Amino acid sequence: MTDYNNAVKLLTSQGKFFINLGLDRISKILGLLGNPQDKLKCIHVAGTNGKGSVCAIIATVLEKAGIKTGLYTSPHIFDYTERIKINGNDISKENFAKYVFEINDLADKNDIHLTEFEILTAVMFKYFADNNTEVVVLETGLGGRFDATNVIKSNLCAIITHIDLDHTERLGNTKSKIAFEKAGIIKPNCPVFTSEGYEEIRDKADECNSLFSLVAPYEDTENLSLKGTCQQENLSLALAAIRYLFPQISEELIQSALKNVKHPCRFQLCREDLIVDASHNPNGAYALKESLELYYPDRKRCFVFGCLKNKDYKEMMQILFSKNDEIYFYHFNNPNSCTVEELQKTCEFPSKEFTSLDELPTDSLKIVCGSFYMLNELLPRRLILQEDL
Repeated sequence: MTDYNNAVKLLTSQGKFFINLGLDRISKILGLLGNPQDKLKCIHVAGTNGKGSVCAIIATVLEKAGIKTGLYTSPHIFDYTERIKINGNDISKENFAKYVFEINDLADKNDIHLTEFEILTAVMFKYFADNNTEVVVLETGLGGRFDATNVIKSNLCAIITHIDLDHTERLGNTKSKIAFEKAGIIKPNCPVFTSEGYEEIRDKADECNSLFSLVAPYEDTENLSLKGTCQQENLSLALAAIRYLFPQISEELIQSALKNVKHPCRFQLCREDLIVDASHNPNGAYALKESLELYYPDRKRCFVFGCLKNKDYKEMMQILFSKNDEIYFYHFNNPNSCTVEELQKTCEFPSKEFTSLDELPTDSLKIVCGSFYMLNELLPRRLILQEDL
């Protein structure tokens, strides 16, 4: 455990914990490791919202079909090890620490200044290759074209989920510019599945001589354990890719696997009066509001909301809140977290500072939302991950 804690300290240190898009550094370190990514078959997923759910659905179906499947997602809720899984099992803390220090030491010896996400991505590729993973379901971290995961030379397919305005300071201030960045994961002669017909994605597919498949949101979500109005689109994308790549997987097996998909904090009903949703941008807030209206139209609502300063929290609050809601704000432990005062100043409705779940009204549906980074401070692990710890 000490080694794991030290690995986390290294990753979150000032020298590592920043964003610096580009493929040069990750390419160099992977080259020194023998290019483990070249040994893997990857399904690569990018998008503004929904990519984590798509990844979780695909990985669960492949695991159920007996395929040894690696899953790489971000961010984590409680432990870094949640980001790297084989057949649903997190990398052990011992292995995680071992790989982190091995890769960081190699980088230091060769004067390669890796970011946190680049170290994690190198760990993931090496771990999956060392364990002979048959298929890797790979979620981009930020964008696509210059994301560290895009060091792969080819993929089984690319999937691009819903696109909206987020990280505009890095990806561009229009949906078209963001679509261009996401389309960067498309590889020559590898099919691409998407739910939106952006010209930038079509053009990149044409340039790469890649099959372009525009998927309508038509799938029945009755068997899918994940809830929320956005899941029909996510499920349709995931199953379109599965049926194209793995036609041998039966429909009966697919429908059975959908009942077991886990992707915490996406419109997750943790108990009958508590929903947790990591809606961290306006589009996510809109999907949350739409789902609340569908599933709980008559329930009185009590929101616990916290957000990063670089998000459009004003628009998020305008989407989510109404005059009949009870609103609580939380200032979580992150240097970029909005203070309660900042949120209250922006919100048009009366609000209070959050102190404890136990102090919230008992007759309301409680919705904890706004940022991944606050969830582990507010909620116990056993409740979110449905674990008996």
